[in-house]
Amino acid sequence: MRVRSHLVVALVCCFPMAALAQNQPASTVRTVLATGRIASVVDTPLVFRLLSFRLPAAQAASYTGPNAMLYAISGALGAELGGNSQGIAEGGGLFIPVGQAANLSVSEPDPAHFLLFILSPAADAEKPLLGPVAAIDELYRSPEPLPSLQAGPHEFSLTRVSLPPAMPPNPPHSRSGAALYFIAAGNGTFIAEGKTEPRRTGMAHFEPHGLVHQWANPGNEPLVLIQANISQEGIPAVVAGSPK
Repeated sequence: MRVRSHLVVALVCCFPMAALAQNQPASTVRTVLATGRIASVVDTPLVFRLLSFRLPAAQAASYTGPNAMLYAISGALGAELGGNSQGIAEGGGLFIPVGQAANLSVSEPDPAHFLLFILSPAADAEKPLLGPVAAIDELYRSPEPLPSLQAGPHEFSLTRVSLPPAMPPNPPHSRSGAALYFIAAGNGTFIAEGKTEPRRTGMAHFEPHGLVHQWANPGNEPLVLIQANISQEGIPAVVAGSPK
């Protein structure tokens, strides 16, 4: 894929989108962690993957592969990408463009646990993406290529969404592109196609194009979702009801 990208690391501002604001209560908090721009997503069929990595203290690893979003669950990472070095604190994010090597390192004394949300060509879904690390777990892989992606540039983003305790189901809405989630904290419910299903801490969750759904948080603590979203540039990521 031809890619033109820019790097935004750990933006510490709340970024409410107009379409999302229509579908979520005012107490829902959205924080953009990283963003990137992808020139094309239709050159080859794509799948979403979610990988969990644990890197021991004083160790390093290098990622070179498809477009990816990194999220730091715990520990502090050093990252060198495109000649720039920066630290990624716990809860921070990083966009890694296709083909660019991201050299990751952990200083002593603590190990680091992080996630990679990968937008991978379907034919490359089995390829190894990091050098030797202590533990690698694949939490999710799309069972089939992402449907209904359109020609033209797309926005790729990583966002932390916090839904307040005792939040009832929000209005029905759907994705114009697709999104892959990690449930970072709390226990919520996902409602779609007449079914209500639990979503618990540590679970992965996928939302394809056009699936009309709702989220609710019946618990007494915030429901925290880490969301990697792909959507056509200039088109709202979330729309009320079904996409036209």
